[in-house]
Order: sequence, then C-alpha cells, then structure tokens
Amino acid sequence: MIAMDIKQRIKEQVTAHPVVLYMKGTPQFPQCGFSALALQVLDACGVQDLFTVNVLADADIRQGIKEYANWPTIPQLYVKGEFVGGSDIMREMYQSGELQRLIQEAKQQA
Repeated sequence: MIAMDIKQRIKEQVTAHPVVLYMKGTPQFPQCGFSALALQVLDACGVQDLFTVNVLADADIRQGIKEYANWPTIPQLYVKGEFVGGSDIMREMYQSGELQRLIQEAKQQA
C-alpha cells in the first residue's frame, strides 16, 4: 500500500508541472532504453520544460508511482496531472499526432 506522504509528493509533482516523466536515470544519462525512448519522443514533441523524476534515486517513489497510476512499469508520463502511459503508448500517440496535441494544450494552459 502506498504511503500517504509518498502519494501526496507524487500528486504535487504531477500537478505542479505541465509535463512530468518518471524515468530511470536522468535526461542527461537515462538508465534504460525505455526511458531514453520516452525522452526522444518528448523531444520530438518540442517539450522544453520537462520535469523529470529519477526513480532510481528514491525507492519509495519508484514503488509509489507504480501504485499511484496502477501501472507496473517505468517510465510513466503525466500531462496536466493526468497519467498518459509508458514509452510504448507515448510512441503510438506520437505516431498518431495525439501526443503532440496533448502537449500543445498543456503548454497553452501553463
């Protein structure tokens, strides 16, 4: 069960920033191919103010984010506080143009 303080921290992170990526590693040094792919997709969408959380640096967040979204894998993308999906879903949404629209709306509302 996710601890309330971890859940609150995650909620604050995903609502305080328009685009949030929970990933393994950092944008400068991603620690897995899926996180690297997620960064490439977001870069292709023109995301410049990306807020990232390195789940490898915090075991509570690493477990908590899986429970928060009820999604078992990382990376996880949040736009405007809403869970979008992992790298495969991001790639599919990018290919259809849906992710670009979602991110553009988030930029306009920020």
